[in-house]
Amino acid sequence: MSGTGSSDDPWVLRTPPGTSEYTMFRDDDAEPAQLVCQVGSTRLTYDARVVEDLHAWLREQGDWVPLGAADEQKPAKEGTVEAWARSEGNPLGGWYGLRKGYRGRVGMYLPPLLEQLGLAELEHQPRNNRMRAL
Repeated sequence: MSGTGSSDDPWVLRTPPGTSEYTMFRDDDAEPAQLVCQVGSTRLTYDARVVEDLHAWLREQGDWVPLGAADEQKPAKEGTVEAWARSEGNPLGGWYGLRKGYRGRVGMYLPPLLEQLGLAELEHQPRNNRMRAL
């Protein structure tokens, strides 16, 4: 991973299958603090608490968890990172995605960040990847 995670020097990451590159940075001046993910011309924003909350949830699971990445308009498969990120039972009480219409895809874009931060292990297969806490 390159970058420091600032807007001037974002993290440069790759999707779990390794097929696409994207950038992400933390914006602590936003309310709430945000992770800003730039995928081509699309900008996604997530509540920055997702990093710590997802890591804690993965630790509770104690084993591999499927990613289950899905757009906001599509249902997320139960038991996946994506389902947790939109569940009323997560610490936020719902969506970690902040931009209406673009609140999904936590299971695609957050796992590589957790891996690079040393918080999780991530599979890198063409499909059906999983992650677990370190």
